[in-house]
Amino acid sequence: MPKQVNDNLFETKHVSNDSYVREQYVDIHCHCLAGLDDGPATMSESLLLCRALVNEGVTAVAATPHQLGRFSGCNEAAQVREAVSVINEELKSNDIALGVMAGADVRVDERICELLEADKVLTLADGGKYILLELPHEVLIDIEPLLIDLASMGIEAILSHPERHSGLGKEPDILLKWLECSAHLQVTAGSLLGRFGPAAQKFGWQLLSSGWAWLVATDCHNLDSRRPCISAAFESIRDELGETIARLICIENPLRVLKGQDIAVYPVSTRTRSDGGKPNSF
Repeated sequence: MPKQVNDNLFETKHVSNDSYVREQYVDIHCHCLAGLDDGPATMSESLLLCRALVNEGVTAVAATPHQLGRFSGCNEAAQVREAVSVINEELKSNDIALGVMAGADVRVDERICELLEADKVLTLADGGKYILLELPHEVLIDIEPLLIDLASMGIEAILSHPERHSGLGKEPDILLKWLECSAHLQVTAGSLLGRFGPAAQKFGWQLLSSGWAWLVATDCHNLDSRRPCISAAFESIRDELGETIARLICIENPLRVLKGQDIAVYPVSTRTRSDGGKPNSF
């Protein structure tokens, strides 16, 4: 059953000294659990990754190991909850100021609703309001029927890293249809910095500037190719789109997700239609 959210994990405040003000971030997509998927293999690696998150200014994360797809039959809800309990104890013992909550990066599958009912698949923060969905990389499929079924259960989908899906970059209109079915888009911080190539970088910025995406997360896996970089992404968003939007995308909305609250949007940036339904900046 879903666990009650601990509000103490989410005290966002500025910590300042003479030279800078550090933002305190909340991360809704993070592969930080040891030995479950393609994240850290050992607890030592996991703790190093968690220290890096804290150094970035992150205070709370949803641990989101892969579920379904090539991990079908692995990382079921009970196993993830146990791993989260273990890492929180290790973090406390090692004086690492990070709170970890259960979640999953769930590969799109026609069985998701029944697996949710059977308590095999996890929602973000185990809260029952949002589920993080990953599209198959090889093909573009229309998930509108799944979004409708999830909505009937009171669950809203957050699509992980749409900017990195080449099919969506070529056909962004399908995203508008999904957004109208109460889906949300989560852009990867590294994409905005060019770490996944120029196409993902361009599309990621288009999604933010058009008002289609209101969440940024690390999707970190390790300290090499997939290290956390949320602070640099925040600075870039602040420079391009302003302080208000940067805070909303990187701090306030991720916090709302993990607390089970509605995602907020900035009223000036809307999902405007022009040129056949595409956002103005595409």
